[in-house]
Amino acid sequence: MAASLASFPIRRHAGIIMFCGVGLFGAATIVFGLSNWLPLSVLALATLGAADMLSVYVRQTLVQIVTPDQMRGRVAAVSSLFIGASNELGEFESGVVARFLGPVGAAVFGGVGALIVTGLWANLFPALRKADRLE
Repeated sequence: MAASLASFPIRRHAGIIMFCGVGLFGAATIVFGLSNWLPLSVLALATLGAADMLSVYVRQTLVQIVTPDQMRGRVAAVSSLFIGASNELGEFESGVVARFLGPVGAAVFGGVGALIVTGLWANLFPALRKADRLE
C-alpha cells in the first residue's frame, strides 16, 4: 500500500476513500476472524493492514491540511495522544470481549463494530465524507 500511495497519490475523493479504507478494514477483520484456512487468513491480514494504512494516510494528511499553521503542532500532539490512548483502550476492549465471546467472536465483533461506526460517521459528518483533495 505504501508503494501504491507513493506512486499514485490520492488526487480526489479523499473522504470517501478514507471511509472505504475503514470499511475494508472492518470487513477484512471479519474474514480473518471467521477463516479456518491459512492462505485466506494471511490475505485478510494483509488487506486489513493495507486498508488501515490507507485510512491513516488520509486522516493524518487531512489533519495537517485543515489545521491553521499556528495550531498545527498542538493539534498534531493532541491527535497523537488520542491515537495512542485509543490503541490501549482498544486492546483492553478486545481482551474483555474475547473473555466473553472467545477470540473468534471478539474479532468478528470488532469487524462489525468498525463497519457500524464507519456508516454512522459517514452520515454524521458529511463534510468529512465530502473531503476531496489532499493538497
